[in-house]
Amino acid sequence: MNPDAAAELKELDVTLTTIEKVVDPAELGDRIRELEAQASDPSLWDDPDHAQQVTSELSAKQAKLKKVQALRQRLEDLPVMYELADDESDADAHQLADAELAELRHAIQALEVTTMLSGEYDQREAVINIRSGAGGVDAADFAEMLMRMYLRWAEKSGYKVDVYDTSYAEEAGLKSATFVVHGEYTYGTLSVEQGTHRLVRLSPFDNQGRRQTSFAEVEVLPVVEQTDSIDVPDADLKVDVYRSSGPGGQSVNTTDSAVRLTHIPTGIVVTCQNEKSQHQNKASALRVLQAKLLELKRQEERAEMDALGAGGNASWGNQMRSYVLHPYQMVKDLRTNYEVNNPDAVLGGDIDGFLEAGIRWRMDEQQQA
Repeated sequence: MNPDAAAELKELDVTLTTIEKVVDPAELGDRIRELEAQASDPSLWDDPDHAQQVTSELSAKQAKLKKVQALRQRLEDLPVMYELADDESDADAHQLADAELAELRHAIQALEVTTMLSGEYDQREAVINIRSGAGGVDAADFAEMLMRMYLRWAEKSGYKVDVYDTSYAEEAGLKSATFVVHGEYTYGTLSVEQGTHRLVRLSPFDNQGRRQTSFAEVEVLPVVEQTDSIDVPDADLKVDVYRSSGPGGQSVNTTDSAVRLTHIPTGIVVTCQNEKSQHQNKASALRVLQAKLLELKRQEERAEMDALGAGGNASWGNQMRSYVLHPYQMVKDLRTNYEVNNPDAVLGGDIDGFLEAGIRWRMDEQQQA
């Protein structure tokens, strides 16, 4: 084994050992056995909501334990792979070992980032709202580009997505979109995407081909669970129903199934039109409204703490990332200074580097505060 590979294996062992101390496989195993006992109780499904929580937690913890154990096994197998390659002087075997080392490095680093997600809501699923900002039709097109970026990232990461609402702009792109990314820690992971995104390019909508700067806003919220005390009385809601529509106003439904909820005390408006029935759309819209009210509650509590001098600067700033397509090619996060010179790959969903850098940056900020 070459010295560089040996040094990297030693470094990965230290990192994985630190992760194991945080995850605590023994304690995790105990919790899994508790949940398995609950899941095997026939009376569990007398309360379907509680049963769903138990089975979801069990599945998530089993997957976490399996991942840690698998990484440890792969790390222990790698020196053997290198030793066999050395004994046989096999160049192909060396290449396979190097490839496994690279994959293992990526997997351990990704798990290390997950262990940094220890916020109150980090483990939850994510509600994403995207709104076009300044920049006219280019901004609407950019909003649609961002939505595609997150959908492709979710697909590559194996996460299911439910699109709740898409409001199309007249010429091209989206005025706004709302969707949920299902999966453990998707909120904690994607929360670093919140803020204003900026696009610089030669506008395909300008007949003179001039350079255009446009903006889109990304909002990331945690999905509300039953344990959250977010009560929305019917008296506080104004409910409007209308027919769903697609791009250009084309009717995609012949009944008034789309729902618009207005929360009277705060003025927050949520729409949902992508489910088949009015009842489903109202339930989905209420879910997003509760997520927004939960975030509003968190902001108020944070403001109170800041006023008492107990917190640092919680705001991410207005502009957090630039996507430059002309006169050069670059995507740069303005908080972390992480940058990539391949915008097509980033807009195609390759954003893991930005997510990891953002999570590490946020953790450093919190520690300094």
